[in-house]
Amino acid sequence: MTSLADELMNDLDDLGSGSEVDDELDNAMAGPSGSTNTGGAEGADGAPADDGDDGEAGDEALLGGVPGEVHVPEGGVRPADEVDPDEVNAMDLAGVAEVGKVARLQGSRTMREVLQKIEYYRQNPDPNLASDQDSSEYMLIVQANNLSVEIDNEMLVVHKFIRDHYLPRFPELDSLVSSPLPYCRVILALGNGPELQGDIAGILPSGSVMAVKVTAATTKGQQLSETEWNVVKGAVDMMFNLDQSKRTILEYVESRITLLAPNISAIVGTQTATKILGIAGGLQGLVRIPHSNIYLLGAVKRANTGFSTAAHSVDRLHTGFIYQCPLVQQTRAEDRMKAQRKIGAKVALAARVDMAKSAPTGSFGEEMKGKLESEMERLARPAPSKVVKALPRPDAQKKNRRGGKRARKAKEAYAQTELRKLQNRLKFGEAEEEVGAYDDVQGMGMIGSSSGRVRANVAEARSKAKLSKSAKGRLASIKPVSGTATSGLATSLAFTPVQGLELVDPSKMRSKVDEANAKWFAEGAFTHVPKGGGIGKPSAGGSGTGTSK
Repeated sequence: MTSLADELMNDLDDLGSGSEVDDELDNAMAGPSGSTNTGGAEGADGAPADDGDDGEAGDEALLGGVPGEVHVPEGGVRPADEVDPDEVNAMDLAGVAEVGKVARLQGSRTMREVLQKIEYYRQNPDPNLASDQDSSEYMLIVQANNLSVEIDNEMLVVHKFIRDHYLPRFPELDSLVSSPLPYCRVILALGNGPELQGDIAGILPSGSVMAVKVTAATTKGQQLSETEWNVVKGAVDMMFNLDQSKRTILEYVESRITLLAPNISAIVGTQTATKILGIAGGLQGLVRIPHSNIYLLGAVKRANTGFSTAAHSVDRLHTGFIYQCPLVQQTRAEDRMKAQRKIGAKVALAARVDMAKSAPTGSFGEEMKGKLESEMERLARPAPSKVVKALPRPDAQKKNRRGGKRARKAKEAYAQTELRKLQNRLKFGEAEEEVGAYDDVQGMGMIGSSSGRVRANVAEARSKAKLSKSAKGRLASIKPVSGTATSGLATSLAFTPVQGLELVDPSKMRSKVDEANAKWFAEGAFTHVPKGGGIGKPSAGGSGTGTSK
């Protein structure tokens, strides 16, 4: 009997060696040879594994296997490969005498055995189907679902055979009716008579009926021989038989898969659910795969050699069986990658619910499908339009604005220049000059028609700098005295008749003035005439002449 410590140690050992989910992920990453592709390991062919672009290295590692092939995890069943319609259209089957040489599925042993088992289990259903993943009926469901894909491939080939052999009789019908079954019904209705006047009103829409009738009346096709017409009718009968077999298989698969995985079927449909369960190895294998990897089930690994992978079951990289479900195909093309990731996460939850049998009626799957549809509608919804705000109410009163020197400087920094004002100004009746560069054309307005002088911004008087009284006094003291006085450094220049340069000393000129004054005004005095005296009358104080005191 083990102790509690031993049990804890065993749990730690299990964590170190990896859980069942990790083992399943390793198996999913391993190639067909059983080797695991890691980040720097080589693939099954010995070439370095393609890490992928745009951060998709994890998806590439999960796909593993041989490039261009669908990887099948351990315990899963390999799905049938879908034929590329473009490759079928490129075939030339006009030289093939019988349709049985290119289409061998109808009447084959595999087809007979599957149809017989379906008829048997319809009458005797397996009671352990919902609980036992290894039951024979479960394997029949997976095999029948793969057979339905092979039937689709066979119908494409038979349709091409019919078109090539009926082309000489009605060449234009191939472009007017493209679907295989309506094409075959129109051929039987028109027949091979001299005039193609069959009743096709119940086969095609009204618009297509008129186009086919008008074209059939003017066609230049030649009537087929009896042998050629029998070959065409035999191929048409095979087409109808294949379609009937496919309907039988799909009805059986839909009736049984809803018992095995009702919630998964409610989300992705019965056909996609069967493909997912088949490649994952049943519900037990599906619940071990992480939800982020479920959408890659059925995806094709990128081919390193550059060859086309269009012939496989998917039409692009990183898209698996979930990409083919109706819920993804109804979504816009740009949102399908997001949609398949979201659906893959819900399928993981539905698989766990189906495994526990907690919602046998599929109510959980219906609820998840409703949420997914709401999410897809939200993705398809256009972006919200920009809210148009109403203009503010015009106020009659003037608002108070910040003033001052700093505010005026800020306004001047973003003010419109005189050059820009001239560019925005147009002269009436005259075309403005335009200047073009690359794809841009700018109008010059009245820039080229002005005088070229730019008027300076007139500053306001109140914004000018003002001097204080003390500053004004200091400025006046250093200014020169106004008048005729000159400083001692002043001089005059004169050109003589002989082109000489004469320098005049201002002090010498002053001495000449003094000499002249001394000659004329050296002697003399002022006469003082007393008040009340006259000429010839001496004053009371003395003689009438003499110097004054």
